[in-house]
Amino acid sequence: MFVKEEGSRDSPMLVLIHGGGVSGWMWGRQVDYFQNCYRVVPDLPGHGKSRDIPFQSINDTARQIIEIIQNKRNGREVTLAGFSLGAQIAVEVLSLQPEIADYAVINSALVIPMKSIRPFLRPMTKLSMPLAKNRRFAKLQAKALYVGEEQFEAYYKESSSMSTDTLLRILEENMSYRIPPGFGQSRAKTLILAGGREKKAILQSAAALAERNDSCAAYTVPGIGHGISLAAPGLFNQILEAWMTDTDLPEGAR
Repeated sequence: MFVKEEGSRDSPMLVLIHGGGVSGWMWGRQVDYFQNCYRVVPDLPGHGKSRDIPFQSINDTARQIIEIIQNKRNGREVTLAGFSLGAQIAVEVLSLQPEIADYAVINSALVIPMKSIRPFLRPMTKLSMPLAKNRRFAKLQAKALYVGEEQFEAYYKESSSMSTDTLLRILEENMSYRIPPGFGQSRAKTLILAGGREKKAILQSAAALAERNDSCAAYTVPGIGHGISLAAPGLFNQILEAWMTDTDLPEGAR
C-alpha cells in the first residue's frame, strides 16, 4: 500500500484514512495544517497510487493500516482520523487493536447495513459506471462531495479509472458494515463526527457508535452534508486539533 509521510518522526503521529473513490489528496489541507505532527496518509487498495492493489475488505485493509501504524509508531502518541469508507476502516482498526490509538475522529461512518439496496447494487453500478467517465456528471458528483476546482482533476482521474469490480467490492463492504464486537473495548478517546445534513443512516450510525463505547462522544456540524473536511477544512482542522489536545471544540460543532 502506498503511504505518504511528512513531518518529524519525533512528533505525534496523525494517520488520515480517505474515503472511497478518492485518495490521500483529500487530506491536503490537513497535511498542510498539522505541521507539528508526523502525518501518515495511505492510499487505500484500489485507489490512487495503490490502484493496482485489489481491495479485499474493510477488515483486510484495517489489518494493513494496523501494520503501518505498528511499524512507524515507535512509542509515539497516535491520532487516527477517517472519512466515510476510511471511517469504517478506522472503526475496524480500533476494534481489532483497542490500544492502537490515543485519539480518533470517526467522520461519517455507516454502521447500519443497507439491506434493501444491496440486491440492486450490481445492476445499478453497472448502469452508472459509464457516467463516471462523463466530465459533466463528474462535476455534479464532485460538487455534492465538496470537491473543489483545484481538486477536480485528481477526483475525475481516479473516479473514472476505477473498475466496476473494485467499485462493487467497496460498495458491498460499505453497505454491509456493522459495528464490530471489539469496538466497545477501544481505549482511544474517540469523536464520532457527522454533518447535520447527512443521510439519516449516517446520523443513526453516529449515535450507535457513541452508545457502544464510553470513550466516545458524538458531535454534528450544522449545515454540512457528507464531507466536512472538504466542505469546511478550517473548521475540521480546529475540531481535530481540539480533540487531540483535550481542549474545547469550536462553536461550529455541537
